[in-house]
Amino acid sequence: MNHRTVADLMTHMVVRVHRDTPFQQIAALLDEHAITAVPVVDPGDQPVGIVSEADLLRSQADRPDPSGRSDAPARPAHRRTNPDHRRTKREATTAQELMSSPVVCARPEWNVTEAARVMLDRSVKRLPVVDEAGRLVGIVSRGDLMRVFLRRDSAIRDEIIKDVLIRTMRESPSAVRVDVDNGMVVLTGSVARASLVPMLVGLCQSVDGVVHVEHHLHSEHDDLADTSTYASVGTETTGT
Repeated sequence: MNHRTVADLMTHMVVRVHRDTPFQQIAALLDEHAITAVPVVDPGDQPVGIVSEADLLRSQADRPDPSGRSDAPARPAHRRTNPDHRRTKREATTAQELMSSPVVCARPEWNVTEAARVMLDRSVKRLPVVDEAGRLVGIVSRGDLMRVFLRRDSAIRDEIIKDVLIRTMRESPSAVRVDVDNGMVVLTGSVARASLVPMLVGLCQSVDGVVHVEHHLHSEHDDLADTSTYASVGTETTGT
């Protein structure tokens, strides 16, 4: 099966800034390109941080309210307990001072699952993508990863039949009916051995664009029962 990789989904032409890029220029770039963040790179084009809209807004929110109103929402407690951090953000004028660092990066060959897990584990919305030398070659966002679920049902069905059933499982496509509706896969029919059922379901679940797999499959031979019986007999023999 050909899973789409980060290289297939990422934005290749990446807007980037350097450590000394000023606040206003960063804001202008975000607005001009309709993006929400930019990677910060060193002279070797290696990512050292990311500046997002949240970083820009945070630096402004940490400043005194020019209107003098006292009813503004209180800042989160964890920020109040770190005055040095708050002062740095309040006085930030360059990407170096604004950026979130260290930056979490992805590799072009990662599949969607790998990238999604890193985003969730690290609570980030985007990942700069770097080559073997650590140079920036793209950026992938949560929205980019979601594109795998925009595959047509017919394309998902074709992949399951051709790549999963025929090429991988060596099963006859006439024995298993595959229905796909909005990424929901239903398998009906029979396979040669019972042990093939969980294998088939697992392979279908790994197809890009599949949301859920339901099956109504039976087997011509219950090899799982044979294995259980053999194991039981073997255990009894060993114990005597």
